[in-house]
Amino acid sequence: MDTTEVMHILVSVVTISIAFSVMGLYAGGLFGFAMSFPVILLTLGLGFVLHELGHKYVAQHYGCWAVYRAWLPGLALAVGMALMSGGRLVFAAPGAVYIGGKHISMKENGIISIAGPLVNITLGVMFLFLAASGDVIIATVGGVGAAVNFFLAFFNMIPFPPLDGSKVIQWSMPIWLLTIGTAGAFMFLF
Repeated sequence: MDTTEVMHILVSVVTISIAFSVMGLYAGGLFGFAMSFPVILLTLGLGFVLHELGHKYVAQHYGCWAVYRAWLPGLALAVGMALMSGGRLVFAAPGAVYIGGKHISMKENGIISIAGPLVNITLGVMFLFLAASGDVIIATVGGVGAAVNFFLAFFNMIPFPPLDGSKVIQWSMPIWLLTIGTAGAFMFLF
């Protein structure tokens, strides 16, 4: 990863964390924002970064070059919608991993695409263990982390381009159903 890619990831993580913390601003002023931002930065930030790195490293496994680039209009839209809706509606399209260098098959593209959501499901389960902690702060971070990561997995599996689900469903309907069903069940149950 070069310096430019790291900067694009950092700008994306901080911006979407601000957008998703806006509800805390409206609910509790600057104190509410200051309380929610670190939790969102940790949980959403970790889920976002590892999701994108999942795509990147699986693509590289298949011999492709892969680089994350932020999408500045999408980042501005996320913050703008959060501010206009009081934090109740955030549409985040922060950027993507761009892949190239060789022709990849539909199966390879599906596997590259499913890597990110599978990372989020795994992180969500790990955060559930923290949510079961007897410590209020750790349990809060765990609960938020689980919710955020299950949501990221579910949202990204929606089968509309350019979301991951559109590529996974072209490759394998059963795998798409299993993945979106798992993410959805966790999201709605926990």
